[in-house]
Amino acid sequence: MPPVSPFLRTAAAYAWRLLVVGVAVYAVFSLLGRFHEIGVALFLGLVVTALLSPPARVLARFLPRPAAVAVTLVGSAVLLLGVLALVGEAVAGESTTLVREFREGLVSIETWLERPPFRLDPGALTGLQTKIGEYFSTHRSTLLSTALSGAGHVVQVLTVLALAVFSSVFFLHGGGRQWAWFCAQLPERARARTDLAGRAAWRTFTGYTHGIVLVAATNAVLVGVALYFLGVPLALPLALLEFFAAFVPLVGSPVALAVAAVVALAARGPVVAGVVVALIVVIGQIEGHLLHPLVMSWAVRLHPLVVAVSVIAGAIAAGVVGAVVAVPLVSVAWSVRCALRTRADGQGDGPAAEARAEPGPDG
Repeated sequence: MPPVSPFLRTAAAYAWRLLVVGVAVYAVFSLLGRFHEIGVALFLGLVVTALLSPPARVLARFLPRPAAVAVTLVGSAVLLLGVLALVGEAVAGESTTLVREFREGLVSIETWLERPPFRLDPGALTGLQTKIGEYFSTHRSTLLSTALSGAGHVVQVLTVLALAVFSSVFFLHGGGRQWAWFCAQLPERARARTDLAGRAAWRTFTGYTHGIVLVAATNAVLVGVALYFLGVPLALPLALLEFFAAFVPLVGSPVALAVAAVVALAARGPVVAGVVVALIVVIGQIEGHLLHPLVMSWAVRLHPLVVAVSVIAGAIAAGVVGAVVAVPLVSVAWSVRCALRTRADGQGDGPAAEARAEPGPDG
């Protein structure tokens, strides 16, 4: 029997290891898929902890730790409800005007499409409206059952939010102690590496969370001010939509601004809609070349291609939730890898030293 070449022996050794890793990754993701509500709730709890740990730490200097956590959570909830109430009031106050403007805008759009260069048949849009009305009349029972099934999803969402808030209370109150207890349960030779990896992961996750919130708030302010001066209705709700959409890197912001462009087209005509489309390009350039490099480079060092692939892969794997969590997960994994490699190289500075000095959620 001829001897096996060293190249083939090496390739076979790597191949079976890759197969084992692939099976392990598939098993982990299958398990997470069955309990994805718990995973999402814990992720949201970590986001809340990353956002509220600085004010909770400041309040803990003057109040007992439980009181500081309670004041921080209640204050943030009141602030969030106040913003939502303000948005609801803005929508209710402009509803009558908005309906009238949309009807007038649809008529102007139909007239615009009937002219050159489109030369659309005048009866095409009227026929489309009739078909839409007939569809809703024919499928009324199906739509009603879909709406009732959506009520079950609302209950799931509320359950996830409740679990997220519940977990954030414990993370804020004693996250560092919980992590120390977890590391103490591991074998002694694994404790130092696990503690280092966890602190590096928390530092990166906190930095990403603070950075993406700052980027989203900046985008929302720019969009809100621009839409207000352009006279586009619902400027405040559209700015809030831009804020939440910015949590999906590279994709969310253009989608939210496309919705704003449709509103501008129906309410203010094609010229203002064109300005909003130009706004999409300008804000995209500001976000990609100014905000992300300045705000997030110190916490997340990922190439834009890696970010794009991560978002698309997350969206394919888990929809919108996957697109939101993909980049922070990849960033955390890369941070842990860099910290462990630095420790293995025996260097005293860099990400490992920064991670070692980084306090936990409870300070």
